[in-house]
Amino acid sequence: MNDLSNDLSIVGPEAGEVIELGPARMRILEDGGTTAHRLGIGEITLAPRSAGPPQHRHAEHDEGFYVVSGTARFTVGQTVHDAHAGTLVMVPPGVPHTFANPGDQPVVMVNTFTPDLYVQYFRDLGDMIADGRQTMPQAAAQVMSRYSTTVATDYA
Repeated sequence: MNDLSNDLSIVGPEAGEVIELGPARMRILEDGGTTAHRLGIGEITLAPRSAGPPQHRHAEHDEGFYVVSGTARFTVGQTVHDAHAGTLVMVPPGVPHTFANPGDQPVVMVNTFTPDLYVQYFRDLGDMIADGRQTMPQAAAQVMSRYSTTVATDYA
């Protein structure tokens, strides 16, 4: 019998790679290394009364958000959806979207990427902000373009 214990990943509540992104904190739970790059998973914590990224479209990956706590506000084109804890939001390629936290409590969401293409976006964005090279909106738009993602200027 094969010992498969080395073929899995277990990330505890205090583990994972943490990337500070201004009002958002991304904790990478799966960077694609265990899934042959089919899936990336992160945990986003968004501060109260803060915006997320500019509305954007992914060309090469699906993105999912499971709201663990708080209420996230998703804007898809011109339509607004409030997603309470326990809500799953799935965004296929090409759909313009963004999210924000309009409430007084932090929002925590599990964020998935299939394939894992977008995990590196968060690393690059964190590096750019930490260096002070650009502010969040400018940096986000620039870094998105590296990962088959464009700002949805028709909804800006």
